[in-house]
Amino acid sequence: MSFMQTFLHQCPLVSGAFNQSLPPVKLTVKCCSAMFPATVVNGSVDRKSNERSEIRLGLPSKGRMASDTLDLLKDCQLSVRQTNPRQYVAEIPQIANLEVWFQRPKDIVRKLLSGDLDLGIVGLDTFSEYGQGNEDLIIVHDALAFGDCRLSLAIPKYGVFENINSVKELAQMPLWTAERPLRVATGFTYLGPKFLKENGLQHVTFSTADGALEAAPAMGIADAIVDLVSSGTTLKENNLKEIEGGVLLESQGIMVASKKSLMQRKGLLDITHEILERFEAHLKALDQFTVVANMRGTNIDEVSERILSQPSLSGLQGPTISPVFRKVDGVVTQDYYAIVICVPKKKLYKSVQQLRSIGGSGVLVSPLTYIFNEETPRWNELLSKLGL
Repeated sequence: MSFMQTFLHQCPLVSGAFNQSLPPVKLTVKCCSAMFPATVVNGSVDRKSNERSEIRLGLPSKGRMASDTLDLLKDCQLSVRQTNPRQYVAEIPQIANLEVWFQRPKDIVRKLLSGDLDLGIVGLDTFSEYGQGNEDLIIVHDALAFGDCRLSLAIPKYGVFENINSVKELAQMPLWTAERPLRVATGFTYLGPKFLKENGLQHVTFSTADGALEAAPAMGIADAIVDLVSSGTTLKENNLKEIEGGVLLESQGIMVASKKSLMQRKGLLDITHEILERFEAHLKALDQFTVVANMRGTNIDEVSERILSQPSLSGLQGPTISPVFRKVDGVVTQDYYAIVICVPKKKLYKSVQQLRSIGGSGVLVSPLTYIFNEETPRWNELLSKLGL
């Protein structure tokens, strides 16, 4: 019996007329998970009322991923405004019609699949585990430069594993049988079994555990673990080791989207384009410094020849050279030139040394905020995935 039928039977005013012809009865119901209205007509839910015009972006609600995501958005002048820290809904004032929803990372992936979210930022590990290769999920940006870790298989350094140093050797161990399978503790119940099966381990059982998986082998409840690893220090301190071929994936923060939403939801492509451009331009600038110097020379050609003779001074497309006008004894002269180049962070000191060695002086170094290309490469890749 439907909700409406039960209601009508229990209501004394209408119970007698239950079997008679009744006009449509409409109720507005608030759904606690999606927070949008649905309409119930004589016991059935009218899904058309679930349609919305707002674009929804899912962000991690807690932990390091959450703070790193907010920092990236802030660095891109996209600060998230949350009136109450306990609220799950916020906004980014710079982008109209965009709602920010704070969710657990795994729920972001699930709600992208259900259509309750349109965009999301999660780790590649979470995306791969809960997305499970679904074709409706698209990676918009695959390298947001935070949340670096790897999903890895680890085994004890001692006992029967002492001389086992690769997944191939682990698979060839005669110890694992149907009666005595390899016991693996992991929270990745999709990626873990898939990886071990693909690597020839047929006799395996999996268990999930809350808290630190690293303790499972020492407690005797597992032979190996599949877990996220950052530095590897925790594994070493618990007498565990990673082995050759045992990395399931390298993970970091990524931006993902629902393909269906991108194709159908009005305004989503434009918002995605803007966020993607801001991310691309800022992340590219993180690795670059602007270097400005003055250099004595007779003409631009002679100065440019000197600069381009040094391998670290080519800049993005080449150095910018412009004359410096000075007044000497009342006469305007052009015996100095201003040099402007972009230099990779790792090569900064070497570049400054080379610049000074060819006559550069008054060297100024400053960080960059954005480097915008003519078009964002990842935007063209996204359009290609969408067939646009």
